[in-house]
Amino acid sequence: MPAAVGGRHNPTSTAVGKPAVTTSAAVGRSVVPGDDPRQIAVWRLRSRGCWEDAAALLAPYAAEDAAIAVQRAALLVERCLFTEAGWADAEDALRAAEALAASDDERGAAACERGHLAYAATVLGVRDRADEARAALGRAAALLAPTAPGRPLLDFRRGLIAEHLADSPEAALPAYRRAHAGATAQGDLLLCSFTWRHLAGLALRDGELAEARHGFTESLRIREELGYLIGTAPALAALAGAEPEPEATRLRIEATRLFRLLGGLPTWLADQLPQTPAA
Repeated sequence: MPAAVGGRHNPTSTAVGKPAVTTSAAVGRSVVPGDDPRQIAVWRLRSRGCWEDAAALLAPYAAEDAAIAVQRAALLVERCLFTEAGWADAEDALRAAEALAASDDERGAAACERGHLAYAATVLGVRDRADEARAALGRAAALLAPTAPGRPLLDFRRGLIAEHLADSPEAALPAYRRAHAGATAQGDLLLCSFTWRHLAGLALRDGELAEARHGFTESLRIREELGYLIGTAPALAALAGAEPEPEATRLRIEATRLFRLLGGLPTWLADQLPQTPAA
């Protein structure tokens, strides 16, 4: 696994019982459910790019609990997005979650992750799975009620497909706005960070610099406050794209430092950062 801050983490928590998951799309949520030590450990590992270790903590429970199986699959899908590796593990975890899902919410959450994995493979150039991504998110939309906890995450991912696979920012904008409103209502701060960033990206594309700076700044602030370390370098680089000099250079240098500290993750960020000598 790619290096992370402090190397591999080995939480010492031995909490008894199944880790609490309050929503079938728990991996998309930034708020750790309750005070469950195992879920706290999962969040800390995930936020530092140790997805394999986080998934291992959930493995004993994922065999019988569909919500936890989806959470575990989502962790491994996210690893694919950041590392461009681990595709087979993510596929295996997804198939297991799909087999275990019984309710519409569980099936919808699994379909949402299936669509996200297909999107990741397509956008990273591994294999064109755009049709699969659209079909899976369409299934999720049919299964998840408008008020389901996983609906904002689904709206966000449909926005990603519209923007990056269909090259249709006009279709992505309402999807991101719905996702942002839903995430705000649910108190899902991490998803708010993602929606702020993508709304800001569309504003920057339209030349709305003040709006773009505000969105990118909010996205970065939330990630820093949550300790979502693995996502902080991309947020710094995104904000740099909307700032004048010398602030833009300062932000890119900070993003480069953090990128190296995390072992070169996310891999796709390398081309957006200055190639300065390592300290």
